[in-house]
Amino acid sequence: MKSWIVNKLGDPREVLELKELTVPSIEEGKLLIQVEATSLNFFDILLCQGKYQEKPPTPFTPGAEIAGIVREVGEGSRFKVGQRVVATPALPTGGLSEWVSVPEESVYAISDSLSPSEAASMFITYQTSYYALYHRANIQKGEVLLVHAGAGGVGSAAIQLGKARGAKIIATAGGPEKVQLCRELGADISIDYLTEDFVDIVKKETDGRGADVIYDPVGGDVFDRSRKCIAFDGRLLVIGFAGGRIPDAPVNHALIKNYSIVGVHWGLFRRLHPEKAVEIHEDLMSLYEQGLIKPLIFREFDFKDVPSALDVLADRQTYGKLVALP
Repeated sequence: MKSWIVNKLGDPREVLELKELTVPSIEEGKLLIQVEATSLNFFDILLCQGKYQEKPPTPFTPGAEIAGIVREVGEGSRFKVGQRVVATPALPTGGLSEWVSVPEESVYAISDSLSPSEAASMFITYQTSYYALYHRANIQKGEVLLVHAGAGGVGSAAIQLGKARGAKIIATAGGPEKVQLCRELGADISIDYLTEDFVDIVKKETDGRGADVIYDPVGGDVFDRSRKCIAFDGRLLVIGFAGGRIPDAPVNHALIKNYSIVGVHWGLFRRLHPEKAVEIHEDLMSLYEQGLIKPLIFREFDFKDVPSALDVLADRQTYGKLVALP
């Protein structure tokens, strides 16, 4: 089988090597999966560079989420040979490989109607946004949800999940193409943050009240300005810091305006409550079957072009998800 291997740290194009390896044998409690698609994430780039919070020893294979077909199971497995699944292979043997051996607790059955690319693009982004909006924010029908970076992976999921819950969606994105994508995803109002002030527009659209829930994967100045347009009893969801700067939060402002700053660490939630991640996955499959959610795919890449795909992702000019197909 072919696998992408990192032997030294640096930019993906310089350090990723495509190598021929032996198909892994399964151990007790694991499944052997033939990979149909691997989702690419920005942290795959950081892993190659040695800048991610996890720093696996070299050599390692990146790739955090895959879709594939179960080809071998252990005795007493709840899965069947031939079953379609999504899985999250653990480092150092990630999913940028043609075959993976994965513990059963990291594998989830999927609907046959999902394409491989959709399935590989769905797990982390939709789980994160579901946990953020439905668990941490407890968003309600009729509330106003402001989604930043709405054309991105988690942002596009948040728009769809907010809409499915009956919220009014205001989304921000950079440039006319991404603004239009937000509208197509279900945003009631789309704002081009390159040319418009989202604070003024949110206040205008809510008669000065502000957004009940703000979904912020950007941080930095976006977080600072979001505090100016959050409603009384609002919830400001801290998803990540794609903008680079980790902002400070003056707690006297939260006190005066009576809003909550809510951390969203889905990875820890999943480790502490794996059974709840299964429940979320099953509900997401139902929402997909109802046509309420559909992963946004920017482009599919051939497996041999993974370094080029990561270059494209690093430029931050993409939307939705990028996928590699073995």
